[in-house]
Amino acid sequence: MTSTWIAGATGLVGRALCAEWPDAIALARKPRPGMTTVDYTRPASFTALPIPGCVLIALGTTMAQAGSREAFRAADFDAAVTVARAAREAGATHCGLVSALGANARSPVFYNQVKGEAEDALIALGFERLVIARPSLLDGEREQLDQPRRTAEAWTLRLVRPLAGLIPGTWRPISPQRIARAMRLALEAPGPAVRIIESGEMQRMGQ
Repeated sequence: MTSTWIAGATGLVGRALCAEWPDAIALARKPRPGMTTVDYTRPASFTALPIPGCVLIALGTTMAQAGSREAFRAADFDAAVTVARAAREAGATHCGLVSALGANARSPVFYNQVKGEAEDALIALGFERLVIARPSLLDGEREQLDQPRRTAEAWTLRLVRPLAGLIPGTWRPISPQRIARAMRLALEAPGPAVRIIESGEMQRMGQ
């Protein structure tokens, strides 16, 4: 029997992934009820976990919250690659990564560049099945999960929610539940070793 690891289980998408995979092992940086505490900077943190068949990675922050480019890269690249590599070495064959709209390792935008580099690093690990989700702006209430308020995100959502029906699916804010549902469907379906699902496709898949 193998298990599923969910890294970043305290976040908006991480909580939605936990709902889609209720028997998964939820991983968090800080002690939380029902979750397993790990240190994403230390690969040895994962050796005591049950053998994974699948790992789901929903780690991320913002430049404002991170405070520096180095801290942002540590959260969005280093931590993601550490948990993915640990899972792969432990036997995981499937992986799902929550990336971002516009992710590209050659992007002039630092945020998108780091997200793209993380995608490339996970592709290089050689999972039998890797699903990369690139959502647009997340439509969820972070305060209800005891998360720091993202002021710019909150104001953007207040402005665009009334117009959501007029915004193309690729750019429309997307709920964490739709992302999680789309990732599950994509991971369970046959297909190529690497599948990238953009936000518009997730809007349709996750209905």
